[in-house]
Amino acid sequence: MIIGHTSAVARHRIIAVFGVGVLALAGLAAVSPLVVAKEKYAIDPVTGTKYKPEPEMKDLLLAFAALGGKPIETLTPAEARLQPTMADAVDALLKKRGENSDPTKLVPDVTTVDATIPGADGTPLNATVYTPTGPGPFPAVLYFHGGGWVMGNTRVYDAGARALAKGAQAVVISVDYRLAPENKFPTAWDDALAAYKWVAANVGRWRGDPRRLALAGESAGGNLAISTAISTVAAGVTRPKAVIAIYPVTQTGTTTESYVDSGNAKPLNKAMIAWFLDKTLSSAADKLDPRLDLIHAKLSLLPPVTIINAQIDPLRSDGAVLEEALRQVNVKVTRREYEGVTHQFFGAAAVLPAAKAAQSFAAEQLKDAFKE
Repeated sequence: MIIGHTSAVARHRIIAVFGVGVLALAGLAAVSPLVVAKEKYAIDPVTGTKYKPEPEMKDLLLAFAALGGKPIETLTPAEARLQPTMADAVDALLKKRGENSDPTKLVPDVTTVDATIPGADGTPLNATVYTPTGPGPFPAVLYFHGGGWVMGNTRVYDAGARALAKGAQAVVISVDYRLAPENKFPTAWDDALAAYKWVAANVGRWRGDPRRLALAGESAGGNLAISTAISTVAAGVTRPKAVIAIYPVTQTGTTTESYVDSGNAKPLNKAMIAWFLDKTLSSAADKLDPRLDLIHAKLSLLPPVTIINAQIDPLRSDGAVLEEALRQVNVKVTRREYEGVTHQFFGAAAVLPAAKAAQSFAAEQLKDAFKE
């Protein structure tokens, strides 16, 4: 189910006014806002929040828990990168059901090739290129995976990129930008812009149309997609026709409505986001950089933006706040929030109807943008 939205600014003003009183009372008992939320609401044991999952999402979360992963925020980056992922949980659930988990069978008529793209300083970046069946030329989408800029790769986020290639009938280039803490901020952002420049100049080799480009990404990758779209103006390269931002990081505060009601959500929680930022940033001042704190970037430079959010996600409010900010500068924006699902739901279409619906929605938004 898709949830309707009230004004994000109005909502946050209400929080700002009444939150002071709540915190003052809570302070008397030395109770945090998150604990207050726990006292007010019954917590669902599967999601870790007041929200109940859709039945299929519950099955997926239980499959993920059964893989025995450790809390990311307690690990080193090297250890974290070895933990099971939601993609692993989808694969495990399909196998448990006796269903085919081969990506080429789940999303047919899309071929893949490995490629190398130069990063910001010429460092080669691995990429996977997804091409739909047909003669082309196809529009092209540069896609950035999630993982908090510390984890993740094109393999883990294969399903979302593959689905967009099929649904939008576009060449999708998914790139492995460099990760922190080995490469701290702004390396990933610089790599993202360098990759876009290269794709704009070279996408023809994959039957792509350099006049019809877009950007997409999940979570940390959603932030990269928006930031890169803004940066294309100063870089003097072909501007993208659209941005698809899937539960993106859009600001660096941690007191939003969803940080409170979904601070202990699974598979992403508030502590993990703090861990990601700690590993990614060189100093606290980096939090104010508009490439990361997108709410204070030059949002008027953006093409039409589509935001996809999950209800059970600390980043849900990031999407709502960005939506309102884009409306204030007259940028075309569409946001959909999917009820009963969590962060990282987008790539789980093989087992999750809401993910299939979100993928179809994103693909249609891209197709519409490419017509203009």
